[in-house]
Amino acid sequence: MWKPLLLLAALAAIIGAPFALKPKENLVTAADRTLVVITPHNEAIRYEFARAFRDSYRAKHGQTVRIDWRVIGGTSEIGRYLASEFETAFANHWRTFHGQPWTDEARGAFADPRVQPADTPASDTPAQKARRAFLESNVGIGIDLFFGGGSFDFDRQAKAGRLVDCGLLAKRPEWFGDQAIPPRLGGEEAYDPAGRWIGTVLSGYGICSNLDVLARLHVKQPPSQWTELAKPAFFRQLALADPTKSSSAGKAYEMLVQQLMQQAAGSGASDTATVAESKAAEARAKSVGWNDALATLIKLGANTRYFSDTSQKPAVDVGAGDAAAAMSIDFYGRQEAEASAGRGGENRVAFVSPAGGTSYGVDPIALLRGAREADLAKEFIEFVMSPEGQKLWNYRRGEPGGPEKFSLRRLPVRPDLYGAEHLPHLSDPDVRPYDQVGDFVYRPEWTGKLFQTLGFLIRVMCQDAHDELAEAWKAVQENGYPSEATRTLLDVSRVSYAEASGPIRQAIESKDKILEVRLAKELGDHFRAQYLRAAQLARERK
Repeated sequence: MWKPLLLLAALAAIIGAPFALKPKENLVTAADRTLVVITPHNEAIRYEFARAFRDSYRAKHGQTVRIDWRVIGGTSEIGRYLASEFETAFANHWRTFHGQPWTDEARGAFADPRVQPADTPASDTPAQKARRAFLESNVGIGIDLFFGGGSFDFDRQAKAGRLVDCGLLAKRPEWFGDQAIPPRLGGEEAYDPAGRWIGTVLSGYGICSNLDVLARLHVKQPPSQWTELAKPAFFRQLALADPTKSSSAGKAYEMLVQQLMQQAAGSGASDTATVAESKAAEARAKSVGWNDALATLIKLGANTRYFSDTSQKPAVDVGAGDAAAAMSIDFYGRQEAEASAGRGGENRVAFVSPAGGTSYGVDPIALLRGAREADLAKEFIEFVMSPEGQKLWNYRRGEPGGPEKFSLRRLPVRPDLYGAEHLPHLSDPDVRPYDQVGDFVYRPEWTGKLFQTLGFLIRVMCQDAHDELAEAWKAVQENGYPSEATRTLLDVSRVSYAEASGPIRQAIESKDKILEVRLAKELGDHFRAQYLRAAQLARERK
């Protein structure tokens, strides 16, 4: 009889454990107010900003506030989620409030920035009517703020109409402008002129590498330029992120493309050229640089072990010694270098920003349309942008006004946080982004409109055909880099700058998923066949 009793007791313990361990207070109802924030930020950032804002709000208002973080993935995934949720919410609003059927025309127009309402509502077409109704509505999705990620995704959300002016530019004009947070930094926008998103912190890009693994591979110096990651020594030794899942990863790839384009432009520049000659030289530079960059990305794709769904994992794996090097956001690289340092302070992980190969972009924050706690959300935005909030990004843990548990190792967007009075408290006092802007100037007119296209091409060239690509790169190396095989492997004529800017981009931005899938299959089959041919040519060399 004792065995059944023991089994019943064990079952009761398993069932009862969650109830016994449940906190005594209900954290949801205990707070006077709750702010709902969707974010790709990691746990350290979420903890420090939630703690600091909670303390600040209580001191000012005598009330408690709780942040309900919604973490569903990278910025690109968040963008898709917002688009889907707002479509559902507005479809219901369109039917119930306006009494209109939810047609394909309304679905395609309401969040399309290319659809501009007419001068008067009476002159609106059905598409313009749907667009006007959305922009004039307070339709929400139960989320107040979007916090963190790349400015590309925020700009798309703003243009679609899902973000609204938070009012901070008007309320705190002294915080913005050429003598404060500049409108642009190194060619990158720091905030939306209409106030729909505000850059909160600066992000650069670089290479994170494990010194122990490099020694094992007989690589004497940590790679300091993007193109060094294409070397044969790094075959199956890189860790990279999927640009279609993470816009931060996509931005790092874009930095590589921009650098090679600018190098091509520099080599062909002439001070005495006419306007027409200068335009022709720029067009050639963009084409040549694009081809060089895509060929480099093919090699990087062949050298990588995997493409991660998140931008943080590659740096973590480098720190663990599971990869030799990774393209990384600067703060992930610096955090990993700090976390992996030995007890004696010796460095095991190096992080290098390529000279002339990266700009500083911003991670924004934005108020979502229809926010239930709009006033509270605006106060959170103001806190994040205040000197009090900005100290959290780069003050050392434990410093007065700094983070409590985690040194975030990120770069404040406010220039005044780099003043002499702050330097003794900073984790990275030698990193001065406003002094380094001239090293690299981002040219948005060259690749900005191709951001999505570039991620798509990396997927079809390097991810979908990864097995064939790695095998071809291995065959080319083992057989002495025969010229025809190497040319075949690195042939990017099918996805040239003209093709990418024209029909490929049009297909991706058409919102026709069938067309995009068909193109992905066509290009995937093309590159698989190309890589198989390159491997065959290399082996025939024997």
